[in-house]
Amino acid sequence: MQLVIAPDNKLRIKTKPVRKFTPRYNQIIRDMIKLAKTFLDPEGVGLASTQVGMDEEFFVAKMDDGNFRAFFNPKILKFSKVTKVYTEGCLSIPNYWGEVKRHLWIDAQYQDLSGKVFKERLKGLEAHIYQHECDHLQGKLFMDHILEQKSKLFKVIGKDAAGADIYEQVPL
Repeated sequence: MQLVIAPDNKLRIKTKPVRKFTPRYNQIIRDMIKLAKTFLDPEGVGLASTQVGMDEEFFVAKMDDGNFRAFFNPKILKFSKVTKVYTEGCLSIPNYWGEVKRHLWIDAQYQDLSGKVFKERLKGLEAHIYQHECDHLQGKLFMDHILEQKSKLFKVIGKDAAGADIYEQVPL
């Protein structure tokens, strides 16, 4: 399993719902989690099907307990009115970061590997990741939000003596 990197058009497809929950998804989810865990700088906290070249509606996300969970046919039923600006990046767009305004909480609906439907309120980082990954399933990237919101975009241009990233702002 390999990561799709922008500007590959596979990242821009609108996915189709998963209708039949077959055992093949168990291995796909394991492989996606394994791939996400290989990214440490930045840490891989989510990975959508489009990022591995698939056109079905699912993703994996790292939750507050430190474990990854699979989300099939995810929907956002309700958004908080309050938003917050997060510094956001994407494994498929390496070395770029930007300021993206996201909702503080969402009411999410999704299915698990067996097809069972769940509804729950996600807050904070969990809500942030869920929104980012749902965007992927619609062919939308964090860069699109930066352009729409007229936010700031930064590019990693090197490392300092301590190994920390050095950034420069990219004009939009």
